[in-house]
Amino acid sequence: MVGTLAWTRLLNFLFGGLAASLLRLFGMQANPATAINDTFALELMVAFGLILFFLIVRLTLSVEKPNAVQQVAEIIHEFTTNQGDQVIGHGHERFQAFTTCVLLFILFNNFLGLFPRIVTPTSEPVVPLGIAVLTFIYYNFHGVRAQGPIGYMKHFAGPVWWLAWLLFPIEIISHLARVMSLTIRLYANMLASDLLTLIAFSMIPLAIPLLPLGLHFLVSIIQAYVFMLLSMIYLSMAVSHEH
Repeated sequence: MVGTLAWTRLLNFLFGGLAASLLRLFGMQANPATAINDTFALELMVAFGLILFFLIVRLTLSVEKPNAVQQVAEIIHEFTTNQGDQVIGHGHERFQAFTTCVLLFILFNNFLGLFPRIVTPTSEPVVPLGIAVLTFIYYNFHGVRAQGPIGYMKHFAGPVWWLAWLLFPIEIISHLARVMSLTIRLYANMLASDLLTLIAFSMIPLAIPLLPLGLHFLVSIIQAYVFMLLSMIYLSMAVSHEH
């Protein structure tokens, strides 16, 4: 996506040269004026916004007089705590920071599609793919950490030793397919929602198509929740010793 937003142009003005130099290290030619596209710029805006939100919560933390920002943070914390307890069980607290960030990052990237002239970042395949790859690395890392390399490898072999030669490659393919599944699910749903909203705006240019916008809002919440839930399920399976 070519940079068309004022925020993207500002980032290119400030950091376009650095971004172009980094891209050249990987063999990609880039113009400093357009090295950063709208998708990446919007992701950065969401990331900075979340960091600012949590900094405000931390700096204004109060037991006696919690402000509105702290109350919102507590609602989010309680929700992800309940989900982690139900899905992962004992020890879910150590994964809560990651799963909460996944939920909020995807959610607010999805919400950006509600604004005119903005393409939802998660409707670009590279964004869901990046989050899916990070999730894949994260749960496998914790699987090895919890069970040890050999114990985690046994997890792929199944409970019947004489079928290990068959189950092991199937499990490896199954785990790799999770990256594709997470990517396509989020990407396809947000792309379809974007297209529906775009069609509604083009057909009814003088009115606000509230129904497609409402649908996009609902899809945004569902897809962020599903991604977080699947992340928790994969973590639960990876760290569990009952395999």
